[in-house]
Amino acid sequence: MLNLNQIPPNIGYYLAGFTDGEGSFNVSFRPRKDYRKVPWKVSLCFNISQKDKVILTLFKKHLNCGTMRQRTDGVWYYEVNNINAINENVIPFFRKFGFLSAKKKRDFQKFQQIAEIVSSEQHQTKGGIEKILKIRQEMNDGGKRKYSHEAIMKAFEESSETIR
Repeated sequence: MLNLNQIPPNIGYYLAGFTDGEGSFNVSFRPRKDYRKVPWKVSLCFNISQKDKVILTLFKKHLNCGTMRQRTDGVWYYEVNNINAINENVIPFFRKFGFLSAKKKRDFQKFQQIAEIVSSEQHQTKGGIEKILKIRQEMNDGGKRKYSHEAIMKAFEESSETIR
């Protein structure tokens, strides 16, 4: 568990400010044929990328979770996509150190709502997926989506037909 009192305030606020401009809170859906009730895996991810890995190393050190890797174009990528690490480290960190921009505050608030749904396993129901889709629609200004809201919900009809 993250000890927020061990993070120097100047570092915490610096990382939060950096995230305000460069970070991203994402929720994605991946099709899963092996899931019985719900044909989708819901994945939450906090990520940030930079050419210089020094700042990303600070994130990894002070959030005490996540992974770093270098893309083929030389850009470094830090991400946290484990739901426990998101709930125990990422969310408490940004609750304490916060954001200035209205957009990042909104996206983070929506991200927290979805994390609660996933943590309570409501995402394993059609209603939970609908709730997540509605919240996600308001994140990242709509963003680019691999699967549309309609395609995600249509998969429920197809999976129930397969069961019959």
